[in-house]
Amino acid sequence: MKKIVYALMATVTGLVLLFSYRTSTVPESTSALADTPSSGVATAPKTTTTTPAPSASASPSASASASASSGSTASGSTSTQTSSSGLTDGTYTGQAANTRFGPVQVQITVSGGAITDVQVPQYPSENGRDQQINSRALPVLVKETLQAQSAQVDMVSGATYTSTGYRTSLQSALDQARA
Repeated sequence: MKKIVYALMATVTGLVLLFSYRTSTVPESTSALADTPSSGVATAPKTTTTTPAPSASASPSASASASASSGSTASGSTSTQTSSSGLTDGTYTGQAANTRFGPVQVQITVSGGAITDVQVPQYPSENGRDQQINSRALPVLVKETLQAQSAQVDMVSGATYTSTGYRTSLQSALDQARA
């Protein structure tokens, strides 16, 4: 009888240890992205356009309100041609999407009714871990956007917060291009 009790206790203990095992070796506090944005890393391609863009701000509420006011403006192209895709030619800046580690903002350029360029003017890059994650994740997200021509892009493993914010801001820019 004692052996049965010990065997059951050992089984229960083994199951508890198995289910409580964390597969990630990265501490939770640094598992995804940064705490606040900065402009120090050139991981996302940057270009100069005539679109009024909000200034990078450490305050999420200030950047969200700044992007809301300038996000509805389309410029860079005088053409108002709309193609079968429903996108109007021009440059559109999506609203900044606030994530756990800072805002993410996407800017798209539409030409001939297709997304021809994607920029990420605002993204978390405060510390080395954020720079490492975003230097890998942002080019993948941009490439996926150009291929999919929509906000239906796959998330990048290990960059969940950036991916979610990117998709939200991208959808905002696409909504402006369809309006």
